[in-house]
Amino acid sequence: MAVEFRDTEASLSTTLDNIAQSIRGEKVTLRELLTLIGEQGLLLFCIFLTIPFLIPVSIPGVSTVFGLVIILIGVGVTLNRLPWLPKRLMEREFATQDLLPALQRGAQFVGRIDRFIRPRLPALSSGGINRVNGFAIIFTGLLLMVPLGLVPFSNTLPALGILLFAAGMLQRDGLFILGGYFFMIATLVYFGVLALGAIAAGQGISSLMGVIPFIAAL
Repeated sequence: MAVEFRDTEASLSTTLDNIAQSIRGEKVTLRELLTLIGEQGLLLFCIFLTIPFLIPVSIPGVSTVFGLVIILIGVGVTLNRLPWLPKRLMEREFATQDLLPALQRGAQFVGRIDRFIRPRLPALSSGGINRVNGFAIIFTGLLLMVPLGLVPFSNTLPALGILLFAAGMLQRDGLFILGGYFFMIATLVYFGVLALGAIAAGQGISSLMGVIPFIAAL
């Protein structure tokens, strides 16, 4: 079934704030959050899922779960179909007391974006190019799931890319979509630098281990 990814009428920050005010109970599932988002749909849900990686609020167990859902949404965008969202993922519960601060602070963060986003460069947010953008969301979601949680910016850079992709597609802002590609490439470069640093450090340790027996022999 084909799906239309609708533009948002309300600002992104207002929608996030409304979701925060609508949450009830001690725990909430991803399915309930998607229901609260309503017709504004999957791309806005994608924006919501990036928030814990953008601000210093700890929500246990989000990296893998949120990353997988983002990837599946990207698959839906690429295929122009409603994505399959596994029941096990969508029924995953999160403590409201952990989630609400993230939503509220996320609304403030996204509020800084609202004043700049507007329809422009329409060729980057319509027709077949959205399938390319969907693939970019999938790839950036995979980067988000790389297990480097203790490394600064390892989650923040890909999360920014995903947020800009989704916001740009929702608001038909090609400049924001270009920003998404920038942060996707920046993440690749950053991970490449980390990998080279790890290789260099490993060689240094190997060299040191070879020198120690030589010194001891003297």
